[in-house]
Amino acid sequence: MSKSIVANRYAEALFELATEKGQTSVIQDELLEIKKAFQANPDLGELLENPRFPLAKKKELLATLFKDANSLIQDTLFVLLEKKRINEIINFVDEFRGFVNDAAGIADADVYSTRPLTDSESAAISSTFARKVGKQSLRINNIIDPTLIGGIRLQIGNRIFDNSLVNKLERLKRDMIGS
Repeated sequence: MSKSIVANRYAEALFELATEKGQTSVIQDELLEIKKAFQANPDLGELLENPRFPLAKKKELLATLFKDANSLIQDTLFVLLEKKRINEIINFVDEFRGFVNDAAGIADADVYSTRPLTDSESAAISSTFARKVGKQSLRINNIIDPTLIGGIRLQIGNRIFDNSLVNKLERLKRDMIGS
């Protein structure tokens, strides 16, 4: 999750509106697609931040690009544009997702392993570590990292649980050198 206060405020406002209208899931899905669009096209963000490009043209561009998006999202994009905060779009989407996750008792987790995890392994990791961070479940993103040699490394927010063989060997090495 980002550390942007501005993005957090806008995300919280949209989350409250989306919750009132029962549209959090739909809006989250659409926002993730918008995030992908901005990440895949960094020139888009630069163009929308360019002071030489008139605000009316910027709005027209956004309206064209995201014509099928939910009206709450379109309105939010226009507000971000008008307030010269469109550069916060990635952080904004991450913050919104954080609000949705918190409401559902879910946390995102990156699980590093030497091979793809099976469904049962993912479920076991989710149930075990979700309790440790006060959540009901984890949304696992499995990342293959052969340098671990064995075991797993798990990152949930700013918390890291490292049970990899390479980490165990490092600890053993430090213990042997230290004694």
